[in-house]
Amino acid sequence: MKFFNILLSLTIVIGLTSCASSGKKKSASGENWTTIFDGKTTTGWRGYNKTTFPAAGWEVVDGTLHCLASGSGEAGAGGDIIYDKKLGNFELSLEWKISEGGNSGIFILAQEIPNEPIYKSSPEMQILDNDKHPDAKLGVNGNRMAGSLYDLIPAKPQNTKPVGQWNSVKILVYQGTVVFTQNGANVVEFHLWTDDWKKMCANSKFAEWPWFINTAKEGYIGLQDHGNDVWFRNIKIRQL
Repeated sequence: MKFFNILLSLTIVIGLTSCASSGKKKSASGENWTTIFDGKTTTGWRGYNKTTFPAAGWEVVDGTLHCLASGSGEAGAGGDIIYDKKLGNFELSLEWKISEGGNSGIFILAQEIPNEPIYKSSPEMQILDNDKHPDAKLGVNGNRMAGSLYDLIPAKPQNTKPVGQWNSVKILVYQGTVVFTQNGANVVEFHLWTDDWKKMCANSKFAEWPWFINTAKEGYIGLQDHGNDVWFRNIKIRQL
């Protein structure tokens, strides 16, 4: 019995070591997650439509990926960044914290289109200070508040935490179905490429953006530089 206990302990240690060395974490349900921001470097990330990570405007500090305020309104100093791998069916998990009056976003299935901004091809999960930023009162029925599919579908319930607190989010993308989860609750669901999707886009400012309406089946995950301080951490994905 003593030998069996020792053998079992060694097996557990070896298994944990193997998971750690591969960069993957296994949840209690056996789901494999891959960390895509190590909390120390910008490895795996680069600027949108660029070959390298921005030299200014972003920093890694205290285990977070921090977009620095530019002091010039919406004009960011570093620009949007992307994870340098196209993904199709996946789940993204991360935490974000916004500054007072701040605005940012998380992009999915983005394409790099020369001389065009990332948001013209990519659905966006809004990040916002709902109390201070004017976008919270614009749009329709709160569809520019945090957690929403920006300018299209409001997050319900609206459960964003106040400025200075961390919000946990997940974005599930599977065969055109997209679900936004914020702070443990599913807040948005939509279905790409369907008639309902096309109709919704046709009745919005996205009507003249063919890359957006015909969202790609594979694309980049992006983080927005909207000119305000915003922090991201614990960024990981699992492919489906």
